[in-house]
Amino acid sequence: MSKLSIVAIAAALLSACAVEVQNLQPAQELARQAKPPGSVYTGWRVFQDKCARCHGPAATGTAGAPDLLPRVQQMGSRRFVGLVLQRYDWNLPAAQAGSEGAARDALIEAVLQRQAGALSMPAWQGNPEVNAHIADLYAYLSARAQGTQGPERPLP
Repeated sequence: MSKLSIVAIAAALLSACAVEVQNLQPAQELARQAKPPGSVYTGWRVFQDKCARCHGPAATGTAGAPDLLPRVQQMGSRRFVGLVLQRYDWNLPAAQAGSEGAARDALIEAVLQRQAGALSMPAWQGNPEVNAHIADLYAYLSARAQGTQGPERPLP
C-alpha cells in the first residue's frame, strides 16, 4: 500500500470518528413535556396576591392552611385546576377526622341549615385574575414542589 492511500484511509476513518450527529429533538420534546405551561414568575405573583395570606409566602403552610408542596407534587395540572377553581374545603372538628365522609356530609347539612361550619378556602372559579393565570399558578407551585424553584421571587 502506498503512503498516499494509507493517509487517505486514515483521514477517512478519523473524519468518520470525529463527526457526531445528535438528534436533539427527542430530548427537547421531553423537556417541553416535563415543564408545565405557564410562567413561574406570573404564578408566583398570583400566589403572593391570592394564596400567600393563608398558605404562607413559600406555600409551605401556616396554622390555618396546609403546606401545598407535597399536595401539588402528587397531582397533575387537571386535578390542580379542578381543586383551585371549584373546591371548598370544609373545616372538620378533629374528633370527626376518622369518619371524614359522614362527618363532611353532616357538616354540609349543618352549614345549609345555618347551624355550623365555615368555608376555609374560597372557590376561585369566578375570579378572573385566578382563572386567567391558573396555568401560571400551577407552574409556580409545581416548580416549588419539584425543588426547581426556591421560596424567593423567581426571575421574570
